[in-house]
Order: sequence, then structure tokens, then C-alpha cells
Amino acid sequence: MTILDEIIAHKYKEVGGRKELYPVKLLEKSLFFETPCISLERYLLRPDKTGIIAEIKRKSPSRGDINPYVSVERTSIGYMQAGASALSILTDTTYFGGKNEDLMTARKYNYCPILRKDFMVDEYQIVEAKSIGADAILLIAAALEPARLKELASFARSLGLEVLLEVHNKAELDATLHEHVSVVGVNNRNLKDFKTEIGTSFELADYMPKNITKVSESGITNPRVMVELREAGFNGFLIGERFMYNNRPEREAMEFIKEYKALLAQAQQVTA
Repeated sequence: MTILDEIIAHKYKEVGGRKELYPVKLLEKSLFFETPCISLERYLLRPDKTGIIAEIKRKSPSRGDINPYVSVERTSIGYMQAGASALSILTDTTYFGGKNEDLMTARKYNYCPILRKDFMVDEYQIVEAKSIGADAILLIAAALEPARLKELASFARSLGLEVLLEVHNKAELDATLHEHVSVVGVNNRNLKDFKTEIGTSFELADYMPKNITKVSESGITNPRVMVELREAGFNGFLIGERFMYNNRPEREAMEFIKEYKALLAQAQQVTA
């Protein structure tokens, strides 16, 4: 059994328990449930933003503790002040140390798109995402059958949530791309063994439709690589560990973005 298999098996059990504790009718009474979502895609394409989806991640199965006591309030505000386009909040507790309250805290202090980063396997989780203030959800091609992924994406869209479809190879891209998805993320981390290879994004760039908003996820540690990814056609960049290993992630993000903007300006002068 791979790490992904283990996580998904656990997630089905977890969802079953949460349905009993917090019924859908209760979730639908949340103040956030009737609030219009903020478009992740639109913010990724804004010229005054960087395209960075800045992530808050306390730990991971492959790395262990990363920043378990991070201040969600301070970090999320700092990320947005640094120039991020959106926030990604891990809400899985068992494997990533997150919780729904982390996303609710980020929502309280920020007007920006917030991605609920979790392993989505059931419509219940999508209702829950809406109830805690998320604007978008992650659907992982490696974790779901294509027909099931389409069902979940359609349901998310019916609630006003956008979908970030995560793929790892061309086969997943071809099997899962459909009309309910306009943002596709290429995860450079193989979820079966958690090894990271940034070349995955470059390999898939040419296979992705031109009208799709493209996001490169994981392993982006150098601003120069981000410039190269943008030149390859990517609009968004999900970055977490690069920032989270610092005890003040928002400061690390600000320095990273400052260097990225300088490198991007140089690149644009060369091509002008």
C-alpha cells in the first residue's frame, strides 16, 4: 500500500465519522455558505499579482514536522501583503497537522481566494469546504476514478466552488480533463513515493490546452525556476515548504517574491 492509498483509506473512515458529528444540514447554516466565492482562476491571472498560491502546511508524511506552531493569522496576512495571489490551507489533521479552523482563521483575516487542500473523496467534504469559507477545492486524479472525479467537480461547481485538478502525468490529464475544470495543477511530487521532480511540469506543459489556467505544484524552491515555469506557460505556482521551513514564513515569501519580480523584469527586458 502506498502512502496515498493509506491516506485515502483513512479519509473515507474520517468522512463517515464527520457526517455523524456535523450533518450537512448543520453545515449549510454556516455564515459562509451563502457567501459568493472569490475566483481562484481570476486571481491567478491578475497582472498585479505573482500567481503564487502560498500554502500553510504544518507537517507532511514525507518530511514530518515542518512548522507545527505556525500562526495562521500572521502568516496568511503576510503572504497576501507579500504579493501572493491566493492561499492554500491544509485541513487534513492526521497526515498534515491541519484543521478546518486554520482555513476559517485565514478566511476571517483575508479577502482572497482560499484553496482547501485536502484529499477529497465525498460530496460531504465539498459542502464542508463551502461551510468553512473555502473558494476552491483540490481534486487529485491519482486518488479518484475519472467518472467519480467529474461527479465531484460538477457538484463543487454547483456550490460556486472552483476546482484545482491535480495531475502527475499525461495519462491522468487526458482521462480527467472536462468542462467543470478550468485550473489544472501539475504536482511535481509523486504521491506514491513522495519524490519531487520539477521537470514533471515542463514535460506536461505542451500537452495542456491553451485555454486552461496552469499551476505548477511542489518543489519550487528557486525564484529563477518560477520565471522559467512562467515562460513555459504556467500561470500559478503552489509553494509551501519553501516558505514554511522558516519560522516566519511570510518574511521568507516576501524575500522570495522580491527576487522573483527582479528576475522576471530582467527576463522581460531581454525578450523586449
